[in-house]
Amino acid sequence: MTNPTAAELIARSNRLGADPRNTNYAGGNTSAKGTEIDPVTGETIELLWVKGSGGDLGTLTEAGLAVLRLDRMRALVNVYLGEDREDEMVAALDYTLHGKGGAAPSIDTPMHGLVDAAHVDHLHPDAGIAIATVADGEALTGTIFGDRVVWVPWRRPGFQLGLDIAAIRAANPQAIGCILGGHGISAWGDTSATCEANSLWIITTATAYIAEHSIAEPFGAVLAGYGPLAEAERRAKAAALAPVLRGLVSTDSAKVGHFTDAPEVLDFLSRTEHPRLAALGTSCPDHFLRTKVKPMLLDLPADASVEDSIARLQELHEAYRADYQDYYDRNAVEGSPAIRGADPLIVLIPGVGMFSYGANKQTARVAGEFYLNAVNVMRGAEGLSSYAPIDEAEKFKIEYWALEEAKLQRMPKAKPLATRVALVTGAASGIGKAIATRLAAEGACVVIADLDLAKAQAAAAEIGSEDVAIGVQANVTDEAQVQASVDAAVLAFGGLDLVVNNAGLSLSKSLLETTVADWDLQHNVMAKGSFLVSRAAAKVLIDQKLGGDIIYISSKNSVFAGPNNIAYSATKADQAHQVRLLAAELGEYGVKVNGINPDGVVRGSGIFAGGWGAKRAAVYGVKEDDLGKYYAQRTLLKREVLPENVANAVFVLCTSDLSHTTGLHIPVDAGVAAAFLR
Repeated sequence: MTNPTAAELIARSNRLGADPRNTNYAGGNTSAKGTEIDPVTGETIELLWVKGSGGDLGTLTEAGLAVLRLDRMRALVNVYLGEDREDEMVAALDYTLHGKGGAAPSIDTPMHGLVDAAHVDHLHPDAGIAIATVADGEALTGTIFGDRVVWVPWRRPGFQLGLDIAAIRAANPQAIGCILGGHGISAWGDTSATCEANSLWIITTATAYIAEHSIAEPFGAVLAGYGPLAEAERRAKAAALAPVLRGLVSTDSAKVGHFTDAPEVLDFLSRTEHPRLAALGTSCPDHFLRTKVKPMLLDLPADASVEDSIARLQELHEAYRADYQDYYDRNAVEGSPAIRGADPLIVLIPGVGMFSYGANKQTARVAGEFYLNAVNVMRGAEGLSSYAPIDEAEKFKIEYWALEEAKLQRMPKAKPLATRVALVTGAASGIGKAIATRLAAEGACVVIADLDLAKAQAAAAEIGSEDVAIGVQANVTDEAQVQASVDAAVLAFGGLDLVVNNAGLSLSKSLLETTVADWDLQHNVMAKGSFLVSRAAAKVLIDQKLGGDIIYISSKNSVFAGPNNIAYSATKADQAHQVRLLAAELGEYGVKVNGINPDGVVRGSGIFAGGWGAKRAAVYGVKEDDLGKYYAQRTLLKREVLPENVANAVFVLCTSDLSHTTGLHIPVDAGVAAAFLR
């Protein structure tokens, strides 16, 4: 049973974390002190429940709380050896845990345990950070809040900051909280309700003051030529730039991307002061740990051509990497972790929007959200005075903190297809859905393209959130819809790595029964459709310069001559030769092109359910329900082929184990001798 104090803390945390005006994703922490019976001694003991390292307030559960013995935690004051040994105190927290201790204690735990208040909140609201990063923040804190909120000069999170805030609390009994210079806010209270009310009062008071006293144009006047492009134009330009950008930012390690053209970003990039402010970078540790210390900014107007923009972005990327290396070299000391990569995580394009990057879609999206927080912070600070983030040396100490490095090293090993983005056609059901499901399970982001948008979106929702899978409509015979689906992939996930041409249909008819319309339909969907998808995808793969995979779901009928199957088998043979042709053409770009030849995938198949199954059963003189068994018995292995078997083959083809294989067709037919490749 959850302790009532802990339950109250979780409820408060969820309310605060649900509102982005209060704190950013996974930012800040909350705590409560209460009592519980020690199961060993039977005595009443004081405990501290505090949000653990890496958790998110909005979704916090009991499992995300660290639980510490308050007396032992506070006794650490007696062994604290000063700032030079501060990092050792994090490991010391392990000796204060109650029972198994729950989640790992965060670096902010001392702030909560040492302050003499039953409940403590530490949050990162945009309005609060704006006051914390304004040049005259200390004076403004007094003006805005009087003596109810105390200014705390910047100090790196840790044990000393906890001691500082505890001393401020003791010296200012009238205070309800503090502004942490360059960082955020803290508030406290004797009850959970009082603490929450105090946090919200600080945030709403800061917000109201900024609204009332800010100058009209905090980011300066509109810069001629830098205003937002029309929506269709800016998204088309974003889709054209995305593959090149992803290739650039993946120089050191592959990244997944996220794009936003939020009004706040477009307005920021349209103003005269945006180059100066972007160069200053972010301030709150949570921000720059996700975004790097500053973004890469395209210094061209909104109407610059795609070609000119790409050329300039390539120059800027080279300069950014050199600058970041210099930043590392200036600040690194003996024992600093190795540089983690010099590529930007935020790229700003005037008139278009912002690209953000990370090891997965959620990380990329959250990085963009954090930079949007930073834009709001800069707007608030510039509106009151001037934005003055913490200096470079302090940023480096946070970014390359040994404790941060240890946290990164504890992260689970990436899945085989992590950072890869897949587009699967005809993926709302059957083989395509099985393929999409397997690729997502192995770490890929998946775009499910299907003729039926509702079914595509439903299939995507089954696989996971929009950070994992999205559904788009795509009639593969329509050039514009194919391009739109590829554009949707690069805007959703930054680029494209893996394309599966799976969309198909079949009509079982003899030569004399086959009409021109029958012939054209099947060739349009499978031969022409595969060509259109591969062509659109190849442009992205070439621009990214990251290699990639194109996989065709062909058929054993591409090499096997069966009865009453002229149009279907001919178009499958077309697809099979496309594999060979594209393998020969795209190899120089590191793009592998391979095919899979399934046979008789009856269960779960959209093709067989649409009448093909009944007709093939009639051809072979068996019941439709027994068709799968019939196909199995004619194979060497006597096994029925399922959609998951095809998905397994797709997965194998796009892993590093087959990095040197292209132009191959893999039979997934349980052994049909007549379809052996020769």
